[in-house]
Amino acid sequence: MQLYNTITRKKEQFIPLNDDAVKMYVCGITAYDYCHIGHARSAVVFDVLVRYLRSVGYDVTFVRNFTDVDDKIINKANAEGSTSEAIAEKFIQAFYEDMDRLGVLRADLEPRATEHIQDMIDLIRTLEKKEAAYATSSGDVYFRVRKFKSYGALSGRNIEELQSGARIQPGEEKEDPLDFALWKNAKPGEPSWESPWGMGRPGWHIECSAMSKRFISMPFDIHGGGQDLAFPHHENERAQSEAAFDIEFARYWVHNGFVQINSEKMSKSLNNFITIRDILAGYLPEVLRFFLLSKHYRSPLDYSTAALDEAEKGIRRIYTCLTQIDAELARSKWSKSPLPAELTEELTVAETAWGESMADDMNTAGAMGHMFTLIRLANRILEDKTLRKSEEAKAVFKRIVKNMTEWGRVLGLFQQDRSTFLAELRDSRARRLSVDTAVVHRLIEERNAARKDKDFSRSDAIREELAAMQVAIKDTPAGTEWDVEI
Repeated sequence: MQLYNTITRKKEQFIPLNDDAVKMYVCGITAYDYCHIGHARSAVVFDVLVRYLRSVGYDVTFVRNFTDVDDKIINKANAEGSTSEAIAEKFIQAFYEDMDRLGVLRADLEPRATEHIQDMIDLIRTLEKKEAAYATSSGDVYFRVRKFKSYGALSGRNIEELQSGARIQPGEEKEDPLDFALWKNAKPGEPSWESPWGMGRPGWHIECSAMSKRFISMPFDIHGGGQDLAFPHHENERAQSEAAFDIEFARYWVHNGFVQINSEKMSKSLNNFITIRDILAGYLPEVLRFFLLSKHYRSPLDYSTAALDEAEKGIRRIYTCLTQIDAELARSKWSKSPLPAELTEELTVAETAWGESMADDMNTAGAMGHMFTLIRLANRILEDKTLRKSEEAKAVFKRIVKNMTEWGRVLGLFQQDRSTFLAELRDSRARRLSVDTAVVHRLIEERNAARKDKDFSRSDAIREELAAMQVAIKDTPAGTEWDVEI
């Protein structure tokens, strides 16, 4: 497998340090608000990476932390007259609810920062002994950035350029504007812990260094997170960990790209901040997951309702085709008619190409393209009354279902009961477009009665009335089926 390594700026062959055992750490949320679509993308990307690595035989130990003490949490608690503990717990549980709906697997280990304060203190003391950190008279402790010679290598920043924009704020006692906080002196109304420097709390960056060291020894194989974490968070993690232990911190740095809202960067100041819950109020979770995987994980992803509608159409197409294949495979009689050789060859090529896409820096967009190749192939056979009854077609159908099931398991897609999912998808669109399903059912019943009475003029008029509501109908041996068109 090839993985793009942020620190080397190139794709590299992924070779774990210890044979088939992969150690992976991904920075989790700061628990002070509901998760937004950027959190969803990062969580789904690394969920698929874990699933894929396991599918090809790696034994993955996956650690994802929670930051449950931080300025943002404290500010939220003060604003709501609550406590940091209560705020963090509320939004950690909200995180689980959102991720469970998106089909994101739980990490093997999910440490919380407040559970590892002593680990952080021990790490800071190690840095002090090596003169890579210093305490101030007020009880703050800072990391000496210039002591770490390769600072900026991960994020591609030049230390002199960083220096030109850095300032020491009033009240800070830094030796250098670039130095960052490892420990913060306690302030009134904030959570705090005893330490060699007095009561205080950890800085953000030291948390992940301490927790990753606690659960997976350095160097671990993969450190992941959103692109926004590369600087300063991951840069600072790397600096303080390697300065403390004189060993490489992580071997492969993997970062997913930003999510944009209608081609603009998502931010609260632009009022285009959208949560997972906002989206799932109108779309099924699997549609959102399908959309998040439709672009390469390192590329920017432009969110819009139009893009989600396209994702919905795509996933409906796949589930519909698989439902039709299920119906064909349920038949008992098959003919000896041969299937054109190019069809099975096309299937074999797509099977190989899917694996190559996933092995090429986890190119889910390319992999999903090959899944649609299988769907197009299946539809060509299904549309031909002679071909679809062939014994060879039966074998191809079985291969397609097997592939889509196994590939879907890696992507976290296509695992639901097909008819149930398609009905839920239809009802989701109906709610979003304010289609009154009770009216739809009444009109279908009226149309069925008109057809029974051979009142085809009334039957056609009802079809047109439904079409005006964006409802398409189809008469089948099992009855009239309906769907909402976009």
